[in-house]
Amino acid sequence: MLTRRQFAYGLASAGLAATATPALAVWAPDITLPAAPITGVNIAPELYPTIVQVRRDLVPGSIHVISSQYFLYFIARKGIAIRYGVAVGKAELVFRGACVVGKKAEWPSWTPTPEMIERNPAAYKKYEDGMPGGPKNPLGARAIYLHQNGRDTAIRIHGTIEPNSIGKSVSNGCLRMINEHVIDLYNRVELGAEVMVY
Repeated sequence: MLTRRQFAYGLASAGLAATATPALAVWAPDITLPAAPITGVNIAPELYPTIVQVRRDLVPGSIHVISSQYFLYFIARKGIAIRYGVAVGKAELVFRGACVVGKKAEWPSWTPTPEMIERNPAAYKKYEDGMPGGPKNPLGARAIYLHQNGRDTAIRIHGTIEPNSIGKSVSNGCLRMINEHVIDLYNRVELGAEVMVY
């Protein structure tokens, strides 16, 4: 298993921004990215999808998230990744670990966890029986469910109704993406794909 330090070192040695080094964008004419910028979205330019160079030993089809940098890397092929911006958990709620894509859903329903309701009943108690999918649902247009040892972690890579939160530590542990970006990732990633969150 790749440690955060190994991954960060590998990205840095390839000229990428896993630490403080600017990412090396590359040209890959066979990979089409979502349009940028998006009207009404005010995020840093580097948080839009970019094709970057990565270590060649990273498994194609896998996902690697560097939480401290707000970047998610989808390994498109050996040595090439699509880097997306994400929002991550608040300081005490940052998820880290190895998992797999256990489920994918379009316009997913949402139910806050008991821990979320306990932390903030005013915001979440009214949704304890769930909320159907749709444009007002906090999970947005798509959700990628992360599992460990065959069990749902309750952590998702998902869309958001708050696109300007991308690049911030604001969630209850999930990894948020702009809806257009999570749709793009959803269409690329397969069930069972490895996911590493550092």
